[in-house]
Amino acid sequence: MSGETGSAGDESVVGPGELARDVSEGRAGVVLMRTDSFVQLRPLGGGRQWDAKPESVRRMTPREELSVRLAWVNAGHRWGR
Repeated sequence: MSGETGSAGDESVVGPGELARDVSEGRAGVVLMRTDSFVQLRPLGGGRQWDAKPESVRRMTPREELSVRLAWVNAGHRWGR
């Protein structure tokens, strides 16, 4: 995509479909779209999407991702249903 920033080896760049953390909002979400000026995310289980500055969005560590997914499942949600 022409609007993507960073290089293929840049660990801070997250792409569509990946879980990411918006550190300015303290929220985790799935990346919907990324441009030079914003990253669009939505909550893991769906819901209202939000825009974040690219510098505020970072890749989640495997531990963080597991924690977010586990919290979502524990809240009564099921994958693929």
